[in-house]
This record gives sequence, structure tokens and C-alpha cells, in this order.
Amino acid sequence: MTTTRTEAALIRELGRVDYEPTFAAMRAFTDARTTDTRDELWIVEHPPVFTLGLAADRGHLLAGAEAIPVVQTDRGGEVTFHGPGQVVIYLLMDLRRNKPGGKLYARQFVHKIEQAIINVLAAYNLAGERIDGAPGIYIAGGPDKGAKIAALGLKVRGNGCTYHGVSLNVAMDLAPFSWINPCGYSGLKTVDMRSMGVDAPLADVQHALARELTELLDVQQSAAGAPQAADA
Repeated sequence: MTTTRTEAALIRELGRVDYEPTFAAMRAFTDARTTDTRDELWIVEHPPVFTLGLAADRGHLLAGAEAIPVVQTDRGGEVTFHGPGQVVIYLLMDLRRNKPGGKLYARQFVHKIEQAIINVLAAYNLAGERIDGAPGIYIAGGPDKGAKIAALGLKVRGNGCTYHGVSLNVAMDLAPFSWINPCGYSGLKTVDMRSMGVDAPLADVQHALARELTELLDVQQSAAGAPQAADA
């Protein structure tokens, strides 16, 4: 069944929130939504946490990882790290809805999310690129070519509704990335915008990425407060 967007998506700025209650809130929102429920984008920052994708191998948690909580999730992908100084945007969307270019398919959805990150990095004079078979965005040139700066992990249910989302490293403690094989790749270097020479306020990058996502995904914006479930 095809549904039609009649209202702007809600953009919720939740601040710094623990991962587990936010994960529970995403699932609860998606369980309860109907064909009339407005799409939402949640902008968050998390305290330090490792999260595992559905098929993640715990062998990718290395020495040192025991210092940080580990949460099993239902997204795709392997292990990743969230922490202060990282932009995280969760995309609670219904891909079946009509847009100017027609409904979105999962591959197109991922491509548009990655393009939003590339566009934001370009605005700060950083070149990002995709690597075939490795979702996320990587530094495109220079001595850090191939280093990962943004990750993405999604859950797309059979009814076309999505949750989880994207993270972009802005100004983080990068040490915890050395305690895992990021996204399952041994020795993969991880960088942030600060280590690439860009000193940008987190809030500015949060808003820039939210704008790019809403434009590329053909989603209008409407600001809102935090959902009750995310406050639990």
C-alpha cells in the first residue's frame, strides 16, 4: 500500500541521551506508527557506548573495550562506537510514501544519506567518498585517505518503516575506536573533523547534516521537542 506525506517531518533535538532508552524509544515509535504518522528525525549525542549489529561478531571487540558498555541492537552492520562529540541522527521514516521522485527503496535511501554526509563535509572543505561494499563515508585523499569519518546502520522493516541512522565524527575521543575493529574491519583508521583540521561546533554540524538529509530525502522540516519515550 502506498501512503502520501501530508505533513512535515518532525526534527527532534534530544541532546545527550543514553543509548538504550533511545533505542527502545525508536522501536516503540515504529511499533506504534500508522500510515498517517509523521516521519521524524532525532538528533542526539550519546555517552560512550559500543553497539552491535544483528550479525555482529563479538570477536571484533578488542582489548580495552570492556571499559565501555556494549549494547546488542537490531540494525545492520557490525560493531561501532558512539560518544560525545559525534553527530548522531536517527531516521524514523516510511519509505513507501510518495515523494517528488517516487517512493524510496533501501539502496536509494542509503545513497542519499551518504550523499548528505559528503555534502556536509564538502561545506567544511573536507572530501569524503564511498567505498564499495563498506557503508559509511571515508576520507577521499591525502595521508588519511580511506580513514572512516562517518558510519551508518539502519533497520528497514518489511512495511518500509526505518529506524537507526547515521553518525558523523566531529570532535571525539577517538581512542575507543582502537578497541574495536570498526564495522568489522581490522586496522581501519577512524578520524573526526577535528583531527582533519576542522574546528566546528557540534550543534552547527548537527543542523547542517539535518538540513542536508531533509533536502535529499525530500522531507520538510518542523521542529519539535523530545518524545516521551525517549525521556524514560
